[in-house]
Amino acid sequence: MFADGLFMGFAVLAVLGAAGLVLFRHPMNGAMSFVITLISLAGLYALLSAKLIFALQLIVYAGAIMSLIVFIIMFLNIQPDDLPKEETRFLYILGSAVLVAPIGYFLVKIVNRLPNTGAELLGNDFGGVKQVGLLLFKDWLVPFEIVSILLLVSLVGAMVLAGKKEVGK
Repeated sequence: MFADGLFMGFAVLAVLGAAGLVLFRHPMNGAMSFVITLISLAGLYALLSAKLIFALQLIVYAGAIMSLIVFIIMFLNIQPDDLPKEETRFLYILGSAVLVAPIGYFLVKIVNRLPNTGAELLGNDFGGVKQVGLLLFKDWLVPFEIVSILLLVSLVGAMVLAGKKEVGK
């Protein structure tokens, strides 16, 4: 009963944070709403006993990625005059909600009809730190390193573009 209440609380916070991300006009307010969503998702992972994903969600996404996003927003120094006028924003949000709600309803119906045999097939050690580490650094080492090089190149490219923007002023 207590876990059900926690689940509902985290789910409501995640949806409200996502709505705030879309509805807030200033990027910093949207980023803070996104932090609420990421922390709520970490709480949902904790309720599912997914310890590794819970820790990664908090450390990587709610910590490192959000720090980077907030740093970029502060670096850009966005003023209210720089933001576009969005008179029809709420109409688009309402229209997308009307379109997404029936799809979500039917997806829930389909998922509830599926057999629940996943837990028996996976075992108790699935998704643990040791298993994920062995899989990542043994079987998937080359793709992991390629992704890290791509991220480094994109970071250098962003710095070069940011430097050209400042010089051109």
